[in-house]
Amino acid sequence: MGLVTTKEILRDAYQNHYAVGAFGAHNLEIIKAVIAGGEELGAPVILQTTPGTIKYVGINYMKAMAEAAAEVAKVPVALHLDHGDSYDTVIKCLRAGYTSVMIDGSTLPFAENINLVKKVVEAAHSAGVPVEAELGTIGGVEDDLVIEDVKALLTDPDAAEQFVKETNIDSFAPAFGTAHGMYKEEPKLAFDLLDDIYNRTDCPLVMHGASGVAAGSVQRALDFGVTKVNFSTELKDVFAEEIRRFFHEHPEQNDPRKVFVPARNRVTNLVKAKIDMLQGTCKV
Repeated sequence: MGLVTTKEILRDAYQNHYAVGAFGAHNLEIIKAVIAGGEELGAPVILQTTPGTIKYVGINYMKAMAEAAAEVAKVPVALHLDHGDSYDTVIKCLRAGYTSVMIDGSTLPFAENINLVKKVVEAAHSAGVPVEAELGTIGGVEDDLVIEDVKALLTDPDAAEQFVKETNIDSFAPAFGTAHGMYKEEPKLAFDLLDDIYNRTDCPLVMHGASGVAAGSVQRALDFGVTKVNFSTELKDVFAEEIRRFFHEHPEQNDPRKVFVPARNRVTNLVKAKIDMLQGTCKV
């Protein structure tokens, strides 16, 4: 069916209090694993690539792989730029055919963040592509960005309301206690803050840094407008773990077609578990 936009699949999730899984896609094997998981459960999926992944894979390779996979997929598939680091990066993704983009100006002063996001929204909407943006600082590690304090800067609800209205974004990533990477202890999520933001913004919300967050906490967030939940670290962990196990048991093996199959299957099983957590019985 080809790639779809995130706007097409997030609005229903927002209205019905479930979420769509957005999965870090670093190579063809993970792309296939993510889509296989979505197909088995009849659920849409979002393939996410950071600027670092784009640099590694190549933007045209990434788009071609995602598009080829989406063409034969039995579920809707979107290709999303995660944590776009500049206006130029966004434009390159739009020209390549991405169907969703995030611009991350969260480290900028508030007014500068708004101006950058408005500029991106104007360009992306003219191409029919939805935009995600972030306000506040989500801690942890994302590409080469390291923020030590998970609660470095939680999103102010008043600022969130103004930000969403002025920028006309399609989805909004608030900082409410999650972090990129894996957690050393269970994060304390600010649900009261999230509830306030939800009531002030008529906009699908996005949870970044969901790898390792307890299922109950993720599901509780769905009551407050969270409709897109990002997973990446856990996928990389099980992929690498399975490759290490395979070579330990088969040190003589040199055929990547055999090496990657069990790793891909582990990722598919994890994707299915995350979709079950986010959507339950909701089907396409």
